[in-house]
Amino acid sequence: MPPEWAEHAATWMSWPSDDDLWFGHLAGVRAEYAELVRTIARFEPVHLLVRDEESGSTARAALPGSTASPFPITLHRVPLDDVWIRDNGPLFIRDAAGRVSLVNWRFNAWGGKFEWQNDDRVPEYVAETLGLPHWDRPEVLEGGGLEVNGAGVGLTTRSCLLTPTRNPGLDEEGYAELLRKTLGIQKLLWLDGGLENDHTDGHIDTITRFVDGRTLVTSVAQDEADANFSVMAKNLAELRGMADVHGQPFRTVELPLPANRLEGAEGRLPPTYANFYIGNGFVAVPLYGDPNDERALEVLRPLFPDREVIGLMSRAIIEGGGSFHCMTQQQPAGEGWRGEG
Repeated sequence: MPPEWAEHAATWMSWPSDDDLWFGHLAGVRAEYAELVRTIARFEPVHLLVRDEESGSTARAALPGSTASPFPITLHRVPLDDVWIRDNGPLFIRDAAGRVSLVNWRFNAWGGKFEWQNDDRVPEYVAETLGLPHWDRPEVLEGGGLEVNGAGVGLTTRSCLLTPTRNPGLDEEGYAELLRKTLGIQKLLWLDGGLENDHTDGHIDTITRFVDGRTLVTSVAQDEADANFSVMAKNLAELRGMADVHGQPFRTVELPLPANRLEGAEGRLPPTYANFYIGNGFVAVPLYGDPNDERALEVLRPLFPDREVIGLMSRAIIEGGGSFHCMTQQQPAGEGWRGEG
């Protein structure tokens, strides 16, 4: 599995459609989401899934035409349940010759928390549209639950992968072997948990991210009374003791969490700056109108010297529990794999 900073052929996304899932915030969500799509299309093609005629018409109205955007935004009519294509979409892989195929994991909406049957079919549609072979797996795995550095290391959380509602027969050793065979991960590293009230059970992409093969950013809380403080501090300590496949320690950079506590319809929201998306020449960072917004950008900009680090509002989007990384899935550059499988 290539790292996110490897060259992309395109980004895949799904247009927000259900006002109930957004607790009445759909108009604001679509405005922020459209800005994210427009930003990505400045740098690379976008494939946007829309679930019905209303979704298609509102997406077309909100987004630039082919002559207004440097790269094309292609709409696809596909049955959908939600927008979190990082988790329900495919994971693309490349072989040693650079040929691309994809892995189709099962998706069950983070242990059956929401509707998921339509979203589970998205990887098949992507494979058919691109003419790519795909490897169907019986295991549940969400892209947001795994970080890779492109050099054999994967990073995940126990709170997510070891829940009994995903793959009850798999333990840490079982996951290590599974991800070695399917994604080429030689060394799987584990943190204990993620953010409070994260309905994904603590996805790694909300707290800790690789920014290159040897550098990690990890979320930290400032308020010792915050429930996230001790969890993030423990993660930081553990990361400082971790090493790559050659035994070399990682460089670990602290990334603040938003200073203000945000409440939504179902309790505390999990805003985080770690849910950024890395594309061709840019990094899109979610902002929340928080005192730490600019500080987070200042931390991230030096880590991406060859990319434009762009802060975009995600205050309405976070009402749904996720942000930019959760809403995007990169398609790596490369020719399609044409072997048998």
